Formats: sequence, structure tokens, C-alpha cells
Amino acid sequence: MTELISRNLLTRYDVTGPRYTSYPTADRFVEAFSERDLIQALHIRSEVGAATPLSVYVHIPFCQSVCYYCACNKVVTKQKSRAQRYVHDLGRQVSLLRQQLGDGQVISQLHLGGGSPTFLSDTELSDLMAMLRRSFHMTPGGEYSIEVDPRTVNEPRLEYLFALGFNRLSFGVQDFDPLVQQAVHRVQSTQSVFDLVAHARRIGFESVNVDLIYGLPRQTLESFRRSLELVSQLRPDRLAVYAYAHLPSRFKPQRRIMASELPEGSEKLGMLSTAISYLDRVGYDYIGMDHFALPDDSLSVAKRQGRLHRNFQGYSTQPDCDLLALGVSAIGRMGNTYSQNAKTIEEYSDALDQGRLPIVRGLVLNHDDIVRRALIMTIMCRGYVDFQAFEENYLIDFRAHFSKELAELSELCDHGLLSLSEEGFRVSAQGWFFVRAIAMVFDRYLREDIDRARFSKII
Repeated sequence: MTELISRNLLTRYDVTGPRYTSYPTADRFVEAFSERDLIQALHIRSEVGAATPLSVYVHIPFCQSVCYYCACNKVVTKQKSRAQRYVHDLGRQVSLLRQQLGDGQVISQLHLGGGSPTFLSDTELSDLMAMLRRSFHMTPGGEYSIEVDPRTVNEPRLEYLFALGFNRLSFGVQDFDPLVQQAVHRVQSTQSVFDLVAHARRIGFESVNVDLIYGLPRQTLESFRRSLELVSQLRPDRLAVYAYAHLPSRFKPQRRIMASELPEGSEKLGMLSTAISYLDRVGYDYIGMDHFALPDDSLSVAKRQGRLHRNFQGYSTQPDCDLLALGVSAIGRMGNTYSQNAKTIEEYSDALDQGRLPIVRGLVLNHDDIVRRALIMTIMCRGYVDFQAFEENYLIDFRAHFSKELAELSELCDHGLLSLSEEGFRVSAQGWFFVRAIAMVFDRYLREDIDRARFSKII
């Protein structure tokens, strides 16, 4: 199979770095940021009457069983009763937010993630959606998505999700090979996934995404190629191919994975190279990072038209907007601030009992942060930086402000990742596969940080 990118480049840029769902990244948040800071940002939006709709993320932490590879904030339990109280707490948080924002706020994007959002019963999901509809105006044509564990839904349940207003699904498949599934404690049949995706399309879901992971225990280059062949038959509208990061010291479930069963680094790079080449051959566009989409999918269209955006849920077609974060550990953005909720259900619920927003840390961005955020998101989403446009929008001398960074871009130019001119620079077709490396050049905090081990590999 012909390689789209050389193994030498993959090896050279086999380094760790941020995913840039935000800038500054969440590891820069401080506990000095308080509920008062978020309230001030909410008031500013309320007073100026923000022109852009809101995005809302709801974190549902519950899972019925643990997947050994998982690094998410989750609560593994079979006690379904815990979910009912949690949905009630989500309503209490929304009520506190509405007191500051006022009524009539418009939502154009909603995403339920986890954990496993489909851990919630039909009644609990219905109550949650009814609460959100009472609290906000959900605009027609918006993106309303939910992450689905194929083991927790059947065809009637998909119909119920569609009736609730969800128009996009993301199936966590990870790998089709039974031996790999057993090694990570996530067993599901291939046929069940195919049947569910087919039914979702019959119902009328606008987009179906499938997640795969490479670098899992017992995975081989050949077995992963078979998973890619199956997913090409499944033909999801969007596809995410993530690299597994083995960090057992940080994530307890990963301690159940035998390190001896993990593929070697060279084989893992081979899986990535195979995925890139194979998905290109079967007709998927490369969006950026880990994401692929069919050419007629709105994500591919947005990239071609220069309308791609990026937020805490990854790449999006929705305009850059404020994000309300509901639930434990969820991260939101409001104006020039980021904020994160309490990381445990007990802390989260206790804050709400006291009538407080459950904020435990965050950040107020300074002018340099704002400039660099815009620059990094422009690199990640559009791939072209116009110096003059930045100078006019942010009142800076681009070449003076980023003199060290521009000097460092020469090496990336030599490797064919971008082209640099007097007017700006453009990411090459090959450079898109290493776009995180290009963005990292402009990360002021990363430049000052010698410990990058907490980040995932950039490819």
C-alpha cells in the first residue's frame, strides 16, 4: 500500500503535545479562578447581547462497566438510581446559569459525552432534554449529538433518541477484533454495530461518526487493517482514529492492560500510516488531527470553504461561540475565560446544595493569550495565516511579536510541512497530518515547559 506520508516524518514527529481544543490548554487553569470570575463573564454576555448562539456540552460520567483503555472522567456503577439525582443536579446548574445569563439564550450545538450518556434511561434522557428545551431556544438546523456505546442501545432506543431531537450519533467501536475487545474489556459484535448504523440511517440521523483506536493490546498491523476494511464497509459519515496513550500511573483502569501485549512503537506508527493511506484510498477526506469525513459531509465542506472551527468537542462546522459546560469535570468557555466544574459528583452536588456554580478552576485570558488562541485555531482549522489580517485585528506587529517562532518555522518548511512568504504561511497537504507540531511552535506556555509527558502523541 502506497504511503501518503513517509515513515521518516512519522518517526521524527512522534512526540507529545496538546490537542488544542483550547488555548491556553486546560493544564494552565488555576484554582484562583472562581465562581465570581465566571459570573462576571456571564454578565458581560448578557449585557452585550451576544450575536452568536451558545454551544452546550453535558458530561454524563456513568458507565456500566470499565473499558481498560479509558482515560475519561467516569463513574463505573450498576446503580441506575444515581443517574436520576445527577440529572436533577444538571437542572440546578442550568438554573444558576440562567440567573446570570437571562432567558432566551439560543443553542446551535449540543453534545452529550461521557462516560456513556446512553447509561441514562429513556425517562432520564427525556427529562434532561425537556429541561434544556425549557431553558434555551434550540435553533432548527443545529447540531445535536450524543455519544453511543453500541452495547447499551437497540433499534427502538435509537428511534427514541431521534424523537428526542438528536440528529447526530457517535458510536464508540474502538476495534472490531474479538481478541482486542477482550483485552480492553469492551466486547461487542460486528453485526450489532452494522445493524445499529444501518437503522440510524433509516431513521434519518444526519451524521454518524465511528471512533477507532490504534495501539491497543493484542492489536497487530494486520488485525487493525481488517478493522479499517470493516469500517470502510460500514461507511460512517465521519471517522475518528485515535492513538492509545498508555499512562497507567495516571489512569487506574489502564493498569489492567498488560504492557507486553501492546504493539511496539514501530508497529503503532505502521497502523497510523496504514489508516491514513487506506482511508484516503476508500474516499475519506482528512480533516485534521484524528478526524476523517466523507467528501459530502458538512465537516469536509466546511474545511474546503475555510469555515472549520474547533472547540472542546473537536472540529466543528459551528461558528466560534461561547460554550456552557454542564456536569462533573466539564470545561466551558465564556468570553475570554475558561472554567472547569468539580471533578467528582460529591463536590459537584455539594456546590449546588450551597447555591453555587460548581467551578473549581479556570483562567482569564490576557491579550497575548487571545492573539495566540486565534493564531493556533487558524492554523488548526484553516491552515493559512495572513500576517496583515492579524496585525489589523489584534494591533500587533506580527513579525516582531512572533520573531522567534517564525525563525523556527524554517525547519518545518524544510520538511515540506508548510510554505512561508512575506504575506504569511500555509500548511501543506502533508503538513495537515502534523498540524499540531506547527501549532506548538506558537504555544508560549509549551515553550517554557520542559515536561510534556502529560500530553498525548501528536500523531
